[in-house]
Amino acid sequence: MGLEIIIPKSDRAKRAIEKRAPKLIENGKKTLILKGTKTSNMLNNVMTGLYHLKRGSAIRYTRKNDNIIPFENGGETSLEFYSLKTDCILFVKRLNNLVLGRTYDHHIYDLVEVGVENFKSMKDFSYDKKLAPQVGIKPLFDFIGEGFESVEELKHLKEVLLELLRGEVVENLNLSCVDRVYVCTTTSSKIVFFTHCALRLKRLGTVFPRMELVEVGPSMNLVVRRHRLPDQGLTKQAMRKSIDPHKKKSDFEDVHGRVYIPDQE
Repeated sequence: MGLEIIIPKSDRAKRAIEKRAPKLIENGKKTLILKGTKTSNMLNNVMTGLYHLKRGSAIRYTRKNDNIIPFENGGETSLEFYSLKTDCILFVKRLNNLVLGRTYDHHIYDLVEVGVENFKSMKDFSYDKKLAPQVGIKPLFDFIGEGFESVEELKHLKEVLLELLRGEVVENLNLSCVDRVYVCTTTSSKIVFFTHCALRLKRLGTVFPRMELVEVGPSMNLVVRRHRLPDQGLTKQAMRKSIDPHKKKSDFEDVHGRVYIPDQE
C-alpha cells in the first residue's frame, strides 16, 4: 500500500510541499533517527553519539515504533511517512542492530543492517574539549581494506556511510574547517571497525604543519547482517541529471572530433 496523496489547502502547506519538491539543486540532506520495535541501552548510546555528530542536520524521535519493519513487506509505509513528514533520509535502530537506509522521492531506496559490537562513546575517550566536533564541519574519510572495492556488502555500506556523514555538498571549502577523520577498517567480508578522530595541527616552523590524529569517539565494530540494493529502475531514475533551462548552451556542446598530433622529436 502506497502513501496517501494529500492535497494542501492552506498557503503554509503549499509552501511546505514546494520546499520538498524535486529541485535542480536539492536541499541539504538531513538524517532521521528513530527507534524500531526494540532497543537496547547500547543502541541508545550509539544513537546519542551519532546524533551529536550530525548536529544541525538531524531529527531524532525517542518513542518506539512497533510498525517499522523495513526488510519486510508493508514495513516501509511508516518509514516513508516519516521521511515525507521530516524531509529526511532514514536512520533506524532496533535491538542491537542498526538499519541504515536512504530514500529517493520519500520512498525507500536501499537498506543496510549492521550489528554493533565493542561500542565506545565519546565519554570513554580523554581529549581536549576544543577537539569536539562542531556544527558545519567537513570530515575526511579513510576506508582501509580491499573489501570496500571487492565485496558487494562492504561497497554498499561504504556508500551509505559516505552519504550519512559527509554533510552538505559545497562548491568551495575552507581547509581550516576540515578537522576530523572517519576511519573505516576491514579485514574480513563482514566486519568493519569504525572510529572517529580529530585532526590536530602542530606548527613546526615550516610551511606545512604536522598532523596528528586524536581518537575522540565514538568507535565500534559494524557487522554486516543483510542489505538490500536499490531497484535498477529506481537507480536509473535517481541518477538522472536535470537540465537547467536557464543555462546558455555552447555552440560546441556535444561536438566530438579528432586532432592529429605528429610524432615529437
